[in-house]
Amino acid sequence: MGDVRVLIADDSILFSRFLKSVVDNTEGFTVCACSANVFEARDEIEKLKPDMLILDIEMPKMNGIAFLRQLIPQYTVPVIVCSSRRDLVMQAMQAGAADYLPKPEEGKYEEFKLNLVKALRAATNVKRVKSGCKFYNVRQTASVDDTAAAHEQRRIIAIGGSAGSTEALPDILQCFDKNTPPVGVVLHMPEGYTSLYAKRMNSKFPELEIVEASQGLYLKNGMVVIAQGDKHMRLFKDSKGYFVTCEEGPKVSGHCPSVDVFFESAAYCAEKDAIGVILTGMGKDGARGLSQMHHAGAFTIGQSEKTSAVYGMPKAAFELGAVTKQCDLDRIGVVIREYLSKGGK
Repeated sequence: MGDVRVLIADDSILFSRFLKSVVDNTEGFTVCACSANVFEARDEIEKLKPDMLILDIEMPKMNGIAFLRQLIPQYTVPVIVCSSRRDLVMQAMQAGAADYLPKPEEGKYEEFKLNLVKALRAATNVKRVKSGCKFYNVRQTASVDDTAAAHEQRRIIAIGGSAGSTEALPDILQCFDKNTPPVGVVLHMPEGYTSLYAKRMNSKFPELEIVEASQGLYLKNGMVVIAQGDKHMRLFKDSKGYFVTCEEGPKVSGHCPSVDVFFESAAYCAEKDAIGVILTGMGKDGARGLSQMHHAGAFTIGQSEKTSAVYGMPKAAFELGAVTKQCDLDRIGVVIREYLSKGGK
């Protein structure tokens, strides 16, 4: 296991340098980046996937507490808040901070160094973080074996649909097995039904691991993840592989969960390694996202009109030029399997 990689977000260049010197001189820790505001920090997090953050509160553009409230549900790591605002300790902890350290007063830098080292080491033992009223599991640092497995796991299959899609999906799943790349599915189902649907599909296809999505869930071959009925599901990838987030939010393209939201995230993080499938459904949710996947180099499939209960979503995607191949429902799983067997050609 390598060093714990720490990102520092503080608008004071001098204090950031001081923090960096302390972290880099602590055995088992290294600073991967320093950011002057939370927007820089956000970009660095997306690129570098740090294991821990040291975060100031008073920064330009957005304060650290507001950023923390947004960060923890999406990217759960221990965060040590380091600020001169002692009056905001409770707010910082309620937002999801693992620890709080006041910035050192003149002449007390050595004492601060000792406290920071203690806080860093204690933070490595944090397994769950509470932000607001919810608990989130801390992301685990990737091992060498995890990284190797993620390298092998390039492919991802993204499926979306609406009216008639719950009946259509089994026709595709019957062509998959434990070696099939991970599958993410967004169907327009109400809250509470997705868990029951996942369990029913799991009993029908025992060779697959079919589950309802959960925050930070890492995907693996032979796994099918069904988006929750009231939350947007997004796909991300780090050194351990693909994982999903589940977030409440406004309807996109008229729906939550939205196929567009999921497809757009797949286009961003998987590009040409993705396979996108748009199934029967009313409206046009998913057409824009499938178009983005197509332009990113993904292989995209649209269900044919004659096998669609409602030829709305597949039609909208086809008219956008987002569909590489249009198939009857009973051919979609076969086409995906053949595409994969040829190495994606």
